Amino acid sequence: MFLGALDSGLFEPDGSDIKVRSMAYEQYSVGGESKAFVHVSLKILSGRDALEKKILSQCVLSRLGEMSLVDVHASVDVIDMDRDSYLKCWFNPTDK
Repeated sequence: MFLGALDSGLFEPDGSDIKVRSMAYEQYSVGGESKAFVHVSLKILSGRDALEKKILSQCVLSRLGEMSLVDVHASVDVIDMDRDSYLKCWFNPTDK
């Protein structure tokens, strides 16, 4: 997913502003069946237009297509995070 996001050209050229996290599900249902799937939710700060988001989705889906996936449903969506209310910090318990 990292390379797909990088391919989009919407982030820093070195990818320093791209974060990737994954979750595996032991229990799931896709259309009432336990079919294999990969779903990518791309959470980005608000401000990008519809075309940029579409390009991002296409780049990530294209990279998924390069993987050795067989009989796997793949999907991608882009979710805007409100730029004005998004906050982050690093808490380090060893700092005094």
